[in-house]
Amino acid sequence: MSSIFLPPPIQQINSKITRRAGVDLYVLRLDLMHPWVNGNKWFKLKYNLLEAKQNNFTTLLTFGGAYSNHIYATAAAGNLFGFRTIGAIRGEERLPLNPTLHFAVQQGMQLVYLDRERYRQRNTTALQEYLRQSFGEVFMIPEGGSNLNGVRGCTEIASEATDFNCICVACGTGTTLAGIALSLRKEQRVLGFSVLKNGAFLAPEINSLVENYFACGLPTPTDSPASWELICDYHSGGYAKVNDELLLFSQQFRQEHDIPLDYVYTAKMFYGVMDLLQQEFFHKGDRLLLIHTGGLQGNLGIEKQLKKVLS
Repeated sequence: MSSIFLPPPIQQINSKITRRAGVDLYVLRLDLMHPWVNGNKWFKLKYNLLEAKQNNFTTLLTFGGAYSNHIYATAAAGNLFGFRTIGAIRGEERLPLNPTLHFAVQQGMQLVYLDRERYRQRNTTALQEYLRQSFGEVFMIPEGGSNLNGVRGCTEIASEATDFNCICVACGTGTTLAGIALSLRKEQRVLGFSVLKNGAFLAPEINSLVENYFACGLPTPTDSPASWELICDYHSGGYAKVNDELLLFSQQFRQEHDIPLDYVYTAKMFYGVMDLLQQEFFHKGDRLLLIHTGGLQGNLGIEKQLKKVLS
């Protein structure tokens, strides 16, 4: 199943900021693994798809917003690996479809819309039973692929990053951070940059993911997770919120280093890391690895803002 994916390259970032801080900064380019199913989304999907196939499911049903990277990736992965896909979308149908949902439909995904009140019940037995009655036997993947299968996949993201003492990643649900922490040595650490306003609430959820993972006896490279910390100061106003400063930073970063960033996740983490470097948050001699979690398709939704800033 993984044979269609390219090994993600590691790219060094050499700038005045890194030289002044005395650190070595690298980027793991998960965005280059596949044109459609890339970043941490593939790792979250991998073991969900394997479980579905092993249990003879032919249909995947998952949840997401209208601009969801997870919906985009699940539609493409379903098409690649022979699954029928259904996307339960938060909110009302709006035509014409935005680029994310248009792509999902092109990949064969059937869309069903849930109003926001009903969408909040997506993890309840009642709503899931209603969906099964409506669509038959489906393999359900939670929003964002945020379950123990997702954590298991994410243990593979940085498992070979033994030359780095700090791994940095953007956080939406904390699933990726949990998986990475479970794969590192004790002397390494993970910094998670929340893309949500008031994102400190993620900390107990990450702890729960780690504890449940160990309790289920799933494969793990380590006996205990590496230390991790949430950074909650770089959300730019909240989830999917983008300000002019972040847009300009992203464009300048791409021009200087030839690395495109998605505005919802990686741009906020990269901006945070560069700012912390200037604040001497890291120690001289540190070797940092930033995880590029893909999601570049989401940039299409804010092109108008980008044009306004750069005009």
